[in-house]
Amino acid sequence: MNDIAKSLNLKEKSVSVAPMMDWTDRHCRYLHRLLTRRALLYTEMVTTGALVHGDVPRHLRFNAEEHPVALQLGGSEPAELAHCAKLGEEWGYDEINLNCGCPSERVQRGAFGACLMNEPQLVADCVKAMVDVVKVPVTVKHRIGIDKTESYEFVRDFVGAVSEAGCRTFIVHARNAWLKGLSPKQNREVPPLRYELVHRLKHDFPELVFSINGGFDDNAQMHAHLRLLDGVMIGREAYHNPWWLSEWDAVFFKEAPSTLTREEVELAMCDYMVREAAEHGTPWSNIARHMLGLRNGLAGARRWRQVWSDHRLKALAPHDVMALAHEPVAQAA
Repeated sequence: MNDIAKSLNLKEKSVSVAPMMDWTDRHCRYLHRLLTRRALLYTEMVTTGALVHGDVPRHLRFNAEEHPVALQLGGSEPAELAHCAKLGEEWGYDEINLNCGCPSERVQRGAFGACLMNEPQLVADCVKAMVDVVKVPVTVKHRIGIDKTESYEFVRDFVGAVSEAGCRTFIVHARNAWLKGLSPKQNREVPPLRYELVHRLKHDFPELVFSINGGFDDNAQMHAHLRLLDGVMIGREAYHNPWWLSEWDAVFFKEAPSTLTREEVELAMCDYMVREAAEHGTPWSNIARHMLGLRNGLAGARRWRQVWSDHRLKALAPHDVMALAHEPVAQAA
């Protein structure tokens, strides 16, 4: 664990990048860490089944540079979650997070994710099982309600029950999860945002740590909520516009701003692609897909994205692809 991870405490986790399936893999997190030293990064959700029955190194391997980094688990069986939380701690993760917010049908079939909010005592049992076997924080990410249940009391009682089991930090996506009739994408857009419910949770549980998630795309919004809450988690906007992350250390952590240019970040990613290919046989295209938003808004960005997305170039070395991508950028400038 590096010095940042060692010094991390709950109050310092003011900004984080959300766990996003198929997106926040270790390559994405490597890019994000180049842009912000301080934001907390989350893995994609890893199911307990994948760790109990699958390839543990494939699911848990990450780069030392990623700290502070949290492992998000999906599951509903306390003993399995305890086993997987212990694995996560042994692999060096700085936090273990339980997913109680994903509404996908596949997750529902596994009886975990957002549907767990209907069973707060089971979630409490899961949390206690994990807290009992690890020293790192165990946190929960959840919604404000399920389907058309919009009473504040529902989420208040959920937080109350789970906090009694030892969870001190709650990351709240400020929308309901509609378990039937909406896709996961629609579940991020259709149910209305109700930030005020998260603010009420902080008022009613002042001793707990609350981070809010949902709908943020600028620093002013984040600052407004940080005045009332302990943290803000950013999802899709952080992925689609990664250069935004380069502002965060200065804006939210009062540290010196990043001095890296976009080109230096891109070059560092090329070096990383070479290393990954040598150590794990990873094609550079598996990594490049995460940085396609790096030049959003700049002249030549469309052509630049096209080059990095062109699988016909996969035989080229990453640094050669970068040179090719910047030919039209230089001309456009």
